[in-house]
Amino acid sequence: MYPKNAWYVACTPDEIAEQPLGRKVCGQPIVFYRPAPDRVAALEDFCPHRGAPLSLGRVCDGELTCGYHGLRVGCDGRALSMPGQRVQGFARTRSFPVVERYGFIWVWPGDAALADPARIVHLHWADNPEWAFGGGRYHIGCDYRLMIDNLMDLTHETYVHASSIGQKEIDEAPCKTHMAGDEVITSRFMPGIQAPPFWQMALRMNGLPDDQPVDRWQICHFTPPSHVLIEVGVALAGLGGHEAAADKKVACIVVDFITPETETSIHYFWGMARHFNPQDPTLTARIREGQGKIFAEDRQMLEMQQQNLLHYPERKLLTLNIDAGGVQSRRVIERMMAAELGA
Repeated sequence: MYPKNAWYVACTPDEIAEQPLGRKVCGQPIVFYRPAPDRVAALEDFCPHRGAPLSLGRVCDGELTCGYHGLRVGCDGRALSMPGQRVQGFARTRSFPVVERYGFIWVWPGDAALADPARIVHLHWADNPEWAFGGGRYHIGCDYRLMIDNLMDLTHETYVHASSIGQKEIDEAPCKTHMAGDEVITSRFMPGIQAPPFWQMALRMNGLPDDQPVDRWQICHFTPPSHVLIEVGVALAGLGGHEAAADKKVACIVVDFITPETETSIHYFWGMARHFNPQDPTLTARIREGQGKIFAEDRQMLEMQQQNLLHYPERKLLTLNIDAGGVQSRRVIERMMAAELGA
């Protein structure tokens, strides 16, 4: 159901600051921990002695110590020691390629020989002081592809997010989808409209009037296996829209890293990178709070959608022109999975 030869966001650095973290990625239980302050390790979350989760242990002198009987395991999965026992003959615990980059911990759950850190999606804003970022994580009970569908077709904003970012002009503006290699791009432009409440707040926080017509844009970028980055923003009408000068607009990137946990559950890492007032922590907190509420509305819809699909497995769903982004994204995923299976 999901490609394994790919980089997924597993957690954020603060989640493994002090204790090991157990997290299931693509159906695989993995423990993440720091053998040293500047290093990250990932092992199968299974102690070879009695099968206890290694994530219930602790790190001692850079070694992961099982919390059940004290077996110590190295970063490469070798059993190193255990009080009063000889453990050198134990089978090696599986280790996983793991990289800390852009404020996230990335893991490769597939064939370790194929893991190339250069394939991690590039985030140009992550190390740029002209940008600020705030986000969080939700655990959502749905197929990861349903979340991709949701993000590649923002028509739902009019209905699911009516009080924050939704407006009827989203329905009325045509969307276009095209491919750039394995990247799927869906765009929608809405000139000369009134900004909805969230964007009115953003305009005010950037010193711009919130009661004038604006040109609004949404440009959704899917990159495999399950990353969606969305360029969003508004500019005072008639000044260039997406290409307007920085002092005439508020521009952001909605960050969506969707990590399959099981076939019907995900770890959803969400956030917003903004290109205005990056040094204002109050603004970062306000945007994060507002965005968190918006994504909570998505969570309720997606979980109920998943339950419906499980209850009616024989139902065939309709595909409309607004679904093109999600359809093309699924085709990219299917090609990846076929390649893994050697089809």
